[in-house]
Amino acid sequence: MRHDTDPRLLRAFVAVAEELHFTRAAARLFVAQQALSRDVRRLEREWHTALFVRDTRHVALTAEGTRLLPLARRVLAAYGELAGALGAGGDRPLVVDVAAPVATGHRVLVQARRAAPELEFVARFHSGLARGATEIAAGRVDVSFGRVAGLPPAVRAGLAHRLIRLERLAVLLPVGHALAARSEIPLAALAGETLYAAAGNEETTEWTDYARSLFAGRDIELAPPFPKIEGEAEFNRVVRKQGWSVLASEEFIGVPGMVLRPLTDPVPLSPVSMVWRRDLRHPGLAALTAAADELAAAEGWLERPADWWLPTADHELLDLPAAG
Repeated sequence: MRHDTDPRLLRAFVAVAEELHFTRAAARLFVAQQALSRDVRRLEREWHTALFVRDTRHVALTAEGTRLLPLARRVLAAYGELAGALGAGGDRPLVVDVAAPVATGHRVLVQARRAAPELEFVARFHSGLARGATEIAAGRVDVSFGRVAGLPPAVRAGLAHRLIRLERLAVLLPVGHALAARSEIPLAALAGETLYAAAGNEETTEWTDYARSLFAGRDIELAPPFPKIEGEAEFNRVVRKQGWSVLASEEFIGVPGMVLRPLTDPVPLSPVSMVWRRDLRHPGLAALTAAADELAAAEGWLERPADWWLPTADHELLDLPAAG
């Protein structure tokens, strides 16, 4: 068996193993499906073992493929660390998870593309930082955005982060709701209400954790777990059918038949940080940082009203002063 396996072959193996689909894996690696299949076959020949069982409809790992997958991931992670230390990778696309087209991360990406047209940024639209951090760890995403304090400490240890915005929170209400006629909603007025905050979606656990902290002691209930809702149209359908009110941020999609109202007394702020792997070296990272700083300065993204609120975990992690 050869011991100098080409990293390209390892990437092919890991991509197919994670996607269990050659077409999706090829798209992820920006290669033709035929080239990907050749790389996998070559790796199997070099290692003298079958890594996949495949037919016209299904792809599955063999027992040996399952055993070797974590080893291949560790080797690729080491290559990534080496590339980062050497400052390599500036000529490749930077993969940026912006959560949604209507989100702070997407606005930063648009600004960076405008300011640095010579760089290539590829957008991903994962729904939360819990998923984004997983994608960063797996090497599928370079940068994501969201609430860092909601991640487990072991996950945060491998990430660098920079606070770029304190988003004011709001509540999305059905137009017929008793509070919908108000221009803003004091938190105390939500006592006895049940709000949806993505409980049950494992990709947005940091957001649900924030909601639990906000609702605690205020007699506001968290809507029970519900499967992840995919896409704007499906979100609109489910929310309206369930009759939910929704904890939201000031950057949020419009939902027919519902109104978005800011929360006050106190004003809850949701911290949005730019997050990346600690060893990442890429000129696109500087472009994103500059774009975030420009938007923050122009639009007051880091300003705090006199009566503001954050969870204790966010205060401690971000080292922000106590609310005034």
